[in-house]
Amino acid sequence: MLSEMIRVNRTRNLQEIMKTVGCKTALRQMAFVLAMLFGVNGIAQVSTPAQDKPKAAPATSTKSAGVDDDLRDVLDPLAKPKAKPFSEDWTTPSLKGSSMDPVDPIMGNDDSSDPAYTFAIVRVEWRPGDPIDLFIMKPSGVAKPPVILYLYGYQFSNDRYRDADFRKFVTKNGFAAVGFVSALSPERFHAPRGMKEWFVSNLKEALSTSAHDVQMILNYLAQTGEFDMERVGMFGEGSGGSVAILAAAVDPRIKTLDLVNPWGDWPDWIAKSTLIPEKERPAYLKPEFLAGIAELDPVKWLPELKTQKIRLREVKSVTVTPPEARQKIEAAVPPKTEVVHYDDTKAFLAAISDGTAFDWIKEKMQTGKSQDYRASGQAQAKSSTVRGKE
Repeated sequence: MLSEMIRVNRTRNLQEIMKTVGCKTALRQMAFVLAMLFGVNGIAQVSTPAQDKPKAAPATSTKSAGVDDDLRDVLDPLAKPKAKPFSEDWTTPSLKGSSMDPVDPIMGNDDSSDPAYTFAIVRVEWRPGDPIDLFIMKPSGVAKPPVILYLYGYQFSNDRYRDADFRKFVTKNGFAAVGFVSALSPERFHAPRGMKEWFVSNLKEALSTSAHDVQMILNYLAQTGEFDMERVGMFGEGSGGSVAILAAAVDPRIKTLDLVNPWGDWPDWIAKSTLIPEKERPAYLKPEFLAGIAELDPVKWLPELKTQKIRLREVKSVTVTPPEARQKIEAAVPPKTEVVHYDDTKAFLAAISDGTAFDWIKEKMQTGKSQDYRASGQAQAKSSTVRGKE
């Protein structure tokens, strides 16, 4: 009984629509009502008295039988052209040859409780199944601040950006900061990867995709209109330093580089780096592995850097990068690069213990503006040396 009442009410509603509006509009209204009641698939089986029973669509047609263009617009008013198929070229740090369409970003935590800065986490994605969390920190009261990207070694997490003191530190003197982690870091290690895979075992992928990420992040920041994209810098440490070199070599928006112990010179680095387990080393020394990463060697790209200002800091006691590789990296940097040597981590920490770790990059990005800086390098520990490469 109840089902019969529902059927009668539906028929009456459709009859009222037909009486009060024109035929064409009635078809649109009827299609909408039926779509809400039965779903789109049910529409394909309906024909109106004013139409002959439609012929079956050809096999190559994407149209549903019995649904003309007008009704399809009603049923799918938000239809968009299909995005280009995803593709990514792992042989180059450049985005040329890759096709990556970003999905809409997801806005996460937004904290403005500290009067000195604002903080937000934004999740972006342009590679299927590989979302990236951007930790965006902006100084309060600055409309379009210059921005520095921070990328530490692959083994580090985003935890430092959750620390209020660190956020205040990187935004002082009116600078925005954007922190993130590289590909194949613990926070971006996604199934179905094997548990034995890591940054070095997938070095070609890790380096190229991370360099692509830097450029896509800059694209996103530019689209927001909230940053001074004429003053962009990047800090990179360890593997993050290597990624920074690759990204800056192909993206002229990065005008200042601050590097700490970057990896590079892959044949020597893989042969002698203390980071690589001995049982894995033979696999990475095979010609096919080395050939795959040859075009992603920072030593190859360093001479081509058009970056205006570069600082290279090397800590001799850190053996992740062996002395042979360190020497080739230093020999490859462009003229006028500021090179700083530290004998050990104690000397390095002493040089930055008074809060001057990022003063140099901020000072170089403030060309023509007076700021109260004491750039690290002007007051170095006795166990360090500073020189400019001419």
